[in-house]
Amino acid sequence: MPALTRNEAQLRAQLIDVHHYAVALDLTGADDDTFDSTAAIRFTARTTGDTFVELKPERVHSATLDGHPVPLTALQDNRLPLHGLTEGPHELRVHTRMRYSRTGEGLHRFTDPADGETYVYSQMFMDDVQRVFPAFDQPDLKAVFEFTVTAPAHWTVLANGITTRTGHRDTDGAGIWTSAATPVISTYLAAVAAGPWHSVRTEHAGLPFGIHCRRSLAPHLDADAAEILSVTTDCFDRYHEKFSEPYPFDSYDQAFVPEFNAGAMENPGLVTFRDEFIYRSAVTDTERQTRAMVIAHEMAHMWFGDLVTLRWFDDIWLNESFAEYMGYQTLTEATRFTGTWTEFGVARKAWGYDADQRPSTHPVAPDPDDVPDTASALLNFDGISYAKGASALRQLVAWLGEKDFLAGINTHFARHKFANASLADFVDSLAAHTERDVHTWAEAWLRTTGIDTLTPRIEESADGWTLTVDRKGSRPHRIAVGVHHREPGSGQFLERGELLHLDVPSDEVLSVSGPRPDLLVLNDGDLTYAKVRLDETSLDTALRTLSGIPDPLTRAVVWNSLRDMVRDGELDPRDYLATVGAHLPEEHDLAIVQGVLTFARTQVAVRYVAPEERHDALATLTSVARDLLRRTEDGSDPGLRLAAVRSLVDSATTPDALAGWLADSTVPGGPALDPELRWRILARLSVLGAVGEAEIDAALAADPSATGEEGAARCRAALPTAEAKAAAWERLFHDDSLSNYLFSAAAQGFWQPEQAELVREYVPRFYPDAVALGARRGPAIAEAAGRWAFPAHAVDEDNLRAGHACLADPDILPLLRRKLVDQLDDLSRALRVRTP
Repeated sequence: MPALTRNEAQLRAQLIDVHHYAVALDLTGADDDTFDSTAAIRFTARTTGDTFVELKPERVHSATLDGHPVPLTALQDNRLPLHGLTEGPHELRVHTRMRYSRTGEGLHRFTDPADGETYVYSQMFMDDVQRVFPAFDQPDLKAVFEFTVTAPAHWTVLANGITTRTGHRDTDGAGIWTSAATPVISTYLAAVAAGPWHSVRTEHAGLPFGIHCRRSLAPHLDADAAEILSVTTDCFDRYHEKFSEPYPFDSYDQAFVPEFNAGAMENPGLVTFRDEFIYRSAVTDTERQTRAMVIAHEMAHMWFGDLVTLRWFDDIWLNESFAEYMGYQTLTEATRFTGTWTEFGVARKAWGYDADQRPSTHPVAPDPDDVPDTASALLNFDGISYAKGASALRQLVAWLGEKDFLAGINTHFARHKFANASLADFVDSLAAHTERDVHTWAEAWLRTTGIDTLTPRIEESADGWTLTVDRKGSRPHRIAVGVHHREPGSGQFLERGELLHLDVPSDEVLSVSGPRPDLLVLNDGDLTYAKVRLDETSLDTALRTLSGIPDPLTRAVVWNSLRDMVRDGELDPRDYLATVGAHLPEEHDLAIVQGVLTFARTQVAVRYVAPEERHDALATLTSVARDLLRRTEDGSDPGLRLAAVRSLVDSATTPDALAGWLADSTVPGGPALDPELRWRILARLSVLGAVGEAEIDAALAADPSATGEEGAARCRAALPTAEAKAAAWERLFHDDSLSNYLFSAAAQGFWQPEQAELVREYVPRFYPDAVALGARRGPAIAEAAGRWAFPAHAVDEDNLRAGHACLADPDILPLLRRKLVDQLDDLSRALRVRTP
């Protein structure tokens, strides 16, 4: 189906102004595949002309414009033409039958295997509102929305505005629900969620707040309700201290929904989250912090994205970069989670760094001509728009000052509330509150690609030392430089290093009295976005004493520097693993432990060391995990203990210990096994060939939940037999009833480095099968195929050649093409590191 182009959107916005959508959905039919949808759209034509409305129906029953039939035969792909508009008001009415989704797009329908209850929720983003009701689908045609939803009698309906059960249908008792009218919002932000929700409700600041989940997850939501609501209300209050515009909607519901593709979606008044955030099993405090950050991120969108919305998708960063920055910063200021920037630095920021070094990189704020349509816009929801953009804003605050930054933001809200804005509008708002040249800053930071690299040059002098910072790149940076000395004799770092502040580039040579530091860290505090290198003395100190550096954020910057050096071929992966083995057992910051272990296991041990060295790499990680487990056996740090147990499971090369844990339902010196750990252990045993279908079936019978079904799919695909691989491949690439989550789970199980020979024949098959799958099932499954089903373990020239040959196909779905380009570039980088 044709993607909407920016030119088409501009022409349509010049012709019409949309006022109101009245949408009626009937979710009660006996047909589990489709639902009834009726929309009445009021709009005004500014002049005479032709336009079109978008929809993706199963079938159209009727369509009228001002009471006159619209020829249904004119429907072409997803466009219904509206010819001969006259100047003035109009009403379009369309009655359709729409298809439920199993891929998280449009109106997703899910039946919970735990209790047989069914839930539906919408995900309208980009152009998926067209799967639910007809719309003039572009962000700058904002309108008021009201929903009427007919649903089974025992269901509750949620929507953007406060919903009320206003009646029932006499024939079957089905409930009829209506929602309050919203302020004007963009079409992609309209939202409905319906089902027998378990809800916890409260009131705060005169508004109703609610959190909702499937009934089968009720005990787990109840256990965490106080924490979720506390984070929500604390962030809500802090945003009101920061922003002059009040929260612009009539309620604040948060629905944790099944099989959700993203982390969450910022629907005004009805934020939807993936329901993995309702924890069935033990989690670390870093994972709780991640949930809290997503809550804060989505709430920031109520202002950045919902109150003021991008005019076109070239400015997606105005939504995502701001929400990312505000989410981390506000969480730090308003809640118990005060170490958020360490987690951002060691985990989230790497997402941006990696994306910015691939051929597909793009500016944070790309040129409008580079985002010509919605299909190209969808490609930019990546580490650039989120992590790099947030990093750029953090640097902007360091350069501009928070007072002027917030003043500019509030001017932006006041000027553009309930409307649309662009990069130029935002920069103008900032410029109104500072004498600094923010226009030049924006050009340097937001309109360019790539990562600067900062390298120190230290020269000793008679009474001290001098520092010059070499910059490879083009951006200005305001950074802190950490000057760290160790105590003579003990070798321990002094408790607090000195921070020097400087701007880069600078012609000035910084002269410092006293002895040369043992460790000098550029970008200490992580306030800018750049790769940093260590001088020779500092690198030697870091490799020997990293765990002794007092500040966790400084340690995160150093770990990131080592990570970058591995990826750039400047540090032997084996030396990196040796550093992990030497220092991670003494690390106390949970985010650093989890981030470093993840990179070491999923990248270094799989892709950067030679296959024959993988066993030794895993042995190093196993040793680290055992040391962490011994250190925490007194129960003093359950998060570190859980991270250690997970690492032991994932790094195991023999099955005996894992099989014993599974039989005993506990880890010696560790926690009792909960569902997540049981499925994790069973998945590793499946890879190692120590269990079979019978054990997987028994585990699913003991845990017949949605998570259990995903665990079973992952385990079955991981079994090391030709029959299991053939069955998994058939299901992945030829069973179009497979949901998005079950697809991802099976894909995660299929490729295993230990089974490289067994699955070798599938490597070249992946490319044509993935292209055909994307063409049939659309962007969400195509993205999942490119992310999870790609043979990333096969670091060889044959895989590269097959992938590049596939890219010659001009008809690959754009989102899949982007994923393949990125995966193949990562593969090339790994091959260069492995064979320098």
